[in-house]
Amino acid sequence: MNIEFDSYKQKLNDCRPTLDGLAASLNLEGMKNELERLHAMQEAPGFWDDPEKSQKIVVKTRQTENKIERYEKMCASWDDLMTICEMAAEEDDDSMLDELKEGFNALAAEMESCRLETLLTGKYDKNNAMMSFQAGAGGTEAQDWCQMLYRMYTRWAERHGFTYKILDYQEGDEAGLKSASIMVEGENAYGFLKGESGVHRLVRVSPFDANARRQTSFSAVEVVPDIEDDSNDVEIRPEDYEMQVFRSSGAGGQHINKTSSAVRLIHKATGIVVSCQTERSQFQNKETCLRMLRSKLVEIREREHLATIADIKGVQQKIEWGSQIRNYVFMPYTLVKDTRTGCETSNVNAVMDGALDPFIESYLNCLATGNWVQK
Repeated sequence: MNIEFDSYKQKLNDCRPTLDGLAASLNLEGMKNELERLHAMQEAPGFWDDPEKSQKIVVKTRQTENKIERYEKMCASWDDLMTICEMAAEEDDDSMLDELKEGFNALAAEMESCRLETLLTGKYDKNNAMMSFQAGAGGTEAQDWCQMLYRMYTRWAERHGFTYKILDYQEGDEAGLKSASIMVEGENAYGFLKGESGVHRLVRVSPFDANARRQTSFSAVEVVPDIEDDSNDVEIRPEDYEMQVFRSSGAGGQHINKTSSAVRLIHKATGIVVSCQTERSQFQNKETCLRMLRSKLVEIREREHLATIADIKGVQQKIEWGSQIRNYVFMPYTLVKDTRTGCETSNVNAVMDGALDPFIESYLNCLATGNWVQK
């Protein structure tokens, strides 16, 4: 038998315990029982009497079916690859080697992706994610960097089949953007993106400097889970915030409606400010702002292990040197390095085009093991 086939057979045998272990991590039997329960609910009389509730059950059913099918496909792939190894040994046929290599690499990648999803055990990891971008001090340079980050994350979302909706978009004075907020929609969006919260530092030769000097810029990214409006996690009363109505500013283009319906809410106790200007009416913008504010308050409470929302004091993030979670160096060398996990790459162009998976994966692994570069 070709030694390479023998090697792949050994690799398949070695990964089988991991594949079996995924069934336990995924709670496969529990999912199958849950699927039976969901199917029974859909078959019950009056299921569609409450369209909102029934739609949520339909979505959950589809998600559960997809998870079970995904695991079963991995098992089927393992069986097929082992069959190829055995057939090649019997027939002394090397022609199936390329198919074996490609199949094994695909299986290994799918198993790793599935393993990472089993790490998403946080209370809100399965939720949509609200992302906010804020340029640091530095005028046009920082605002351009903020827009680069905005593009990087929206490209990542598109690559992974997530959709995103613009909630707020404040263009820069000359270029870039001052701030923006988007909703990234899809299962596990928050779980994958939660580690991206923090200050991001850029080092490059400024395209806005006639003397081509090297510049350092900072922008902040905030990620919070989208909390359902009917959630009992927090109550926000009208007296808890100040509401401001304003006309959308800047050129805006496709991003905003040029009306006086834009809404800004300022939470009095914490100083948190949220705004929305992309919905059709002032009422809709206010509802979106309340949803954003609720999500931010819940995330802070969970992160700081507070008993109640009232325990949250002032919220202030410094967008400056020493507070960054990741450095992006374009000059004099190319390097992107995460200060928490140590994950790094020299392919800065790929990262800016949305290739963030190594950084997201290393964060989730460190979160699971506690093996941080710095704490």
